[in-house]
Amino acid sequence: MKQKTYQRGIRQLFRLSAHDCSHGLRLDQYLSDEIPDLSRTEARKIIDLGGVHLDGRRVRTCSLTVHNNAQIEMYTDGLPFEIFRLAEEHILHRDKYLLVINKPAGIDTQPTPSRYKGTLYDALLVLLGPTPGQRKPELGMVQRLDRGTSGLMVFSIHQNSHKGLTKIFLEHQVDKRYLALVENAPQPAASEICSMLARSRKYNRMVSVQHGGKNAITRYQTRLAGASGALLDIELLTGRSHQIRTHLSEVGSALLGDSLYGGMMSAAGFTFDRPMLHAYKLAFKHPVTLEQLTFELPMPDDMKSVCDKFFDGLV
Repeated sequence: MKQKTYQRGIRQLFRLSAHDCSHGLRLDQYLSDEIPDLSRTEARKIIDLGGVHLDGRRVRTCSLTVHNNAQIEMYTDGLPFEIFRLAEEHILHRDKYLLVINKPAGIDTQPTPSRYKGTLYDALLVLLGPTPGQRKPELGMVQRLDRGTSGLMVFSIHQNSHKGLTKIFLEHQVDKRYLALVENAPQPAASEICSMLARSRKYNRMVSVQHGGKNAITRYQTRLAGASGALLDIELLTGRSHQIRTHLSEVGSALLGDSLYGGMMSAAGFTFDRPMLHAYKLAFKHPVTLEQLTFELPMPDDMKSVCDKFFDGLV
């Protein structure tokens, strides 16, 4: 069967089974030979990112030899090949136990089938570096932000803070606030959305269900409303996957730029390349010192530009 063509800028999955004449080829050469329009240079970049899996295991060595009957999968996410690394501008707080950062939009928090290198997880390991006697640094991840969401995240970076920080999040002892740009102002202007959330296999997204889901509570307050949309201040009382996106969509106020949940991809002359959602506040007690910590971020430039147009610079 003829292999489909590699296309830049889109998400694709290629499944290949190596044949006799491929035995002994380098992995990068094999991929470029087998997949139409995939150059050897691009094959190397995809392998380096972590998008190639050999017999079910991620491999990142271009010179790896392909054996007969090898089962190979190549995942691409359509994003640029550039490798994200954390810089000082991203770091808001760092002590012996915790690290607080400002995550840019467009960066995956955790590795995906198509990418390991350049995810936030990988960038954190590079930033922290190995410690004496350890193969990799201590890193505890207690929260996630979707690829398109920007804003505040906290990580435990010491074994003595892992359990404490996890408990703070599990017991909802953290104040998490978001700014959201939506296409329609919700009614009423301030309220609380409560439902049970579960993943729908049919639609590949989260939905509210009567039974079998996890309890989710979202509070919102409308800051500004206009003809083109509204700016909401959102407080998460629980931390379910896609919670804000699901709840806002289900009350008829989908996030601008959130095509998965029905949000408009353009409005008032703007084209959105991500859901307009920003985690702007995080407040909690330090799990070791018990100091009260509060972090706040300004609205990112892309959302600020939209607000300036929508609300005549009132933000």
